[in-house]
Amino acid sequence: MKYLKTIFGKISLIALVLTTLTLLMLTLTSCSLNDNDYTAQIMPPTAQQFAGIRAQSLENITQHFEFNADDGYISLTTNNGVEVSIYANCLSKDGNPVTGAVALEYVEIFEKGNMITTNKPTMGRMSNGDKAMLVTGGEFYFEATQDGIALEINCPMIIKVPTSLTGGDDPEMIMWQGSIDDNGDLTWEEEGDVAGEAGLFIQGGNYLAFVQNFGWTNIDRFYSDPRPKTTIKIQPPLGYTYENSAVYLSYDGEDSGLALLDTFDNGLFSEHYGQIPIGLDCHIIFVTEDNGVWRYATKAVTIAENQVTAFSIEESTVATEAELISIVNNLP
Repeated sequence: MKYLKTIFGKISLIALVLTTLTLLMLTLTSCSLNDNDYTAQIMPPTAQQFAGIRAQSLENITQHFEFNADDGYISLTTNNGVEVSIYANCLSKDGNPVTGAVALEYVEIFEKGNMITTNKPTMGRMSNGDKAMLVTGGEFYFEATQDGIALEINCPMIIKVPTSLTGGDDPEMIMWQGSIDDNGDLTWEEEGDVAGEAGLFIQGGNYLAFVQNFGWTNIDRFYSDPRPKTTIKIQPPLGYTYENSAVYLSYDGEDSGLALLDTFDNGLFSEHYGQIPIGLDCHIIFVTEDNGVWRYATKAVTIAENQVTAFSIEESTVATEAELISIVNNLP
């Protein structure tokens, strides 16, 4: 009997050890599967989903005004204290003078966070056709309609923009007009000479700008850095392309400009114009959409010649629009 008890005791001990090991293996396997499941659940959005979250961000900062064209001279003040002056007798619809109620859609962008969420970076066209980053005194959009029909303007609007919104007076600023291409990207073109009242002036801590057309307009100058320039490339996470994600450059110490890597080839985003200063301290920002919110990742880098930087999806995290704007605005 004593012998049998010993045998049964050993069997029980072995069974206990095996059970413990089995439970441990199941726990580890479960954790591993959960981790893999989490990664697998992060699916790249469609192009429509990414475009949709950008469009919603733009709508969120669009201001709506109404005025009566019969009042003649119209003066409006925006959320950031910009004064907009419109001579209503300069408005026309299908070539005819406008009377009665007019609706005005207006957008103003001064900070990098809003530039990212709305995809309105400060990329200006150079004389050779290449693009380089601009430093802005404000990006603006105007559209006037009556009964849903877009109106034309035949003489300049005047906007009075506090220079304190973008770091103070900058006498090198000039006027630019924006156009959006088939990819939805905004490029700024120098306005050049126009007839009549035109241009940009600094007056009492304000930019006084004559806006010639509805659409996108900008107070800008090219970013200046004497160091040698290079191209850079960014590898996004697997499954992310130009259609469902974007990559931007935030230059450290420059709060009023944002560069966009606007080409995508062989799985890499690229700044192929060779306009990034070697030795520049900056943050690379990857953004996309994830179930109705933003997914993003940032990397602090010092630009080296022909630099290639990769992002993995595990390096990214989600944020609301307000959180992402705050994060980008608070970068160095």
